[in-house]
Amino acid sequence: MLEKRPIKNGKKLGVIGGMGSAASAEFLRILAAKAPALSDQEHPVVYMIADSDLPDRSTAILGKGPSPAENLYLDFIKLAAMGADIFAVPCNTAHYFIDRFAEPLPKPLIHIVEETVLAAQKLSKEGVWMLSTLGTVQSGLYQDYAQKHNLILHLPNAKQRQLIQQSIDEVKANNMPVAGNLVKQVVEELWLEQEMPLMLACTEIPLGYAASGLPQEKAVSSLQALAEACIRELYK
Repeated sequence: MLEKRPIKNGKKLGVIGGMGSAASAEFLRILAAKAPALSDQEHPVVYMIADSDLPDRSTAILGKGPSPAENLYLDFIKLAAMGADIFAVPCNTAHYFIDRFAEPLPKPLIHIVEETVLAAQKLSKEGVWMLSTLGTVQSGLYQDYAQKHNLILHLPNAKQRQLIQQSIDEVKANNMPVAGNLVKQVVEELWLEQEMPLMLACTEIPLGYAASGLPQEKAVSSLQALAEACIRELYK
């Protein structure tokens, strides 16, 4: 007897992208690759607002720029009006502001930080190195969710965190070879100190990591974790 394939459950996905553009495009690619679809009609319906005008999230957390919170919330309202049943935001740092909205979201959110922490916990019970933006580290966003799910986080030192932030900026500027070299430099230093899996807690870092030539099986991608969670919500 043939195993029954999952089918769409009718839910429509609303995505706020543009933070950054390459990461959003990669999220949609992974979503399409993960979908149990054999035709266009079997892929999920996705509404996306690529809002590249949103102020930089890390800069806002560090107190050096305006908050994106108001415009982020308005984008959720627009997606709900378009017909979205569930939301996803392929930007980790944005969730610092989303978690602090004064008003509830009109539809459920698939939370990239929580999904990434859960995926990392499955990969390594001994803990992970966390690579992220400077803003995400300072916000304590991942530290809070890691504590909730009993995941041990190890943080790079200050110089290494700066290099990872630089690699993120290089991805946003479409300089993948430079981004890859920066990621490789930091990761090789971390593995000399303690060899454990990596949690790529910024949606640009999986692109830099892919360009580094480092083994994919030793990293948990926040983009991958979010896409897989979306598929679980969109199919039955």
